[in-house]
Amino acid sequence: MDFSAANHELWKAIIQFGYIAVVVLLANFLRRNLSFIRKSMIPVAVLGGFLLLLAKEIGIAAIDQSFMEALTYHGIALGFIAMSLRTPTEREASSEGKVGFRSGAVIVSSYMIQGVVGLIITIGLAVTIKPDMFRAAGLLLPMGFGQGPGQANNIGASYEALGFKGGHSFGLSIAATGYIVACVVGVIILNVLRRSGKLKESEEKSLPDLSIDYFEGEADVSISESVDKLSMQLAMIIAVYLVTYAVTRGLTSGIAAVSESLASTVNTLLWGFNFIIGSALAILLRVILEKLRARGARRPYQDNYLLNRMSGAFFDIMIVAGIASINIEDIRGLVLPFVLLVAAGTVVTWFHLRWVCKAVYPDYYYEGLISMYGMMTGTISSGVLLLRELDPKLETPAGNNLVVGSSFGILLGAPVLVLVGLATKSPAMCFITLGLAAAYLVILDFIIFKVGRKAG
Repeated sequence: MDFSAANHELWKAIIQFGYIAVVVLLANFLRRNLSFIRKSMIPVAVLGGFLLLLAKEIGIAAIDQSFMEALTYHGIALGFIAMSLRTPTEREASSEGKVGFRSGAVIVSSYMIQGVVGLIITIGLAVTIKPDMFRAAGLLLPMGFGQGPGQANNIGASYEALGFKGGHSFGLSIAATGYIVACVVGVIILNVLRRSGKLKESEEKSLPDLSIDYFEGEADVSISESVDKLSMQLAMIIAVYLVTYAVTRGLTSGIAAVSESLASTVNTLLWGFNFIIGSALAILLRVILEKLRARGARRPYQDNYLLNRMSGAFFDIMIVAGIASINIEDIRGLVLPFVLLVAAGTVVTWFHLRWVCKAVYPDYYYEGLISMYGMMTGTISSGVLLLRELDPKLETPAGNNLVVGSSFGILLGAPVLVLVGLATKSPAMCFITLGLAAAYLVILDFIIFKVGRKAG
């Protein structure tokens, strides 16, 4: 085997990961040393992604587009699997049956209002001044703002295959801009609320006591054993993802055998939303391990601290790779719909969350509102970043609601999968999709204000 630089396939992954590593280190350095970047609260991964995109555009870095797209695709699934394997803490378990369900409804209702507004904009452009506009493109607003670069990448690519020229880069551009909205607009909102006297000044941020007990419980896999704890977590994540591949392949093969027309609609979406299948399988494994533990198994092999760190690493890689894979040329002719979608998404998400969060989080309204706004325009990480400005020690349940609510959001968000595919069938079906999304929004808000309140 040739181990030299002439063997491009041998060194490709190392070179591409090297680019990501360099920009993450540089972004971290800039954020720590430049006050205006630090005050903007832009996450290191987002800044690193823009640095790598700039390096690609000016010819400094030879980015492999397909490799970056693959990292974005796999990163979201691996990150959600790692999160789903976590053993719920007592506070998380208590939230799951109460505010957790309503938090999931808040998350999915935000998807729906973003989707409704997005479709109104793109359908409106298609029937007026931009007849070549891909009408279903409005659904990339909730994919980019609500779900982040992973889903914006997947659905944008599938729309591009269906005729939306530049759809992949368009979706990723919305997701990247969503991070800026979460951090910049979120900080502006925080400052306005503080000056109006609605928020109290936060106490000094403090970290937990990082003793060995923080990392290793009495029953955990010991760091002195022959297998490292990190290796065990990685093995479980990869094993679940392998089963996810097998299950998804089996489902798509079975659908294709029954109906080719159905397969042409559903199979692409199943592969695009494979993180849902992966999360479900991870939860199944977690439940099995908990049952074994209850029957006398010696140790819980999941380590929540390491799983949190690994999910964060997967998401950071996904974010950098997703932003770096944006093709600027693809979106030059889509500036008007892009600006309209981003502006509308920024505004309607804020006002919708102001309305519903009063019902769901009456005891910690601003913490719940700000954290949800950060997540529904960026990701969980940007939601937590904003939350820590109000609640540095995460003493309110707001941060936990983001995680628990996301789990319920996967279940309540299943109809989104149908709507994303339905809207591409014809102009008439796009109008029907708009009506269905609006109807589901009404149902979710009813759950939030009526059914959920009684259940909580």
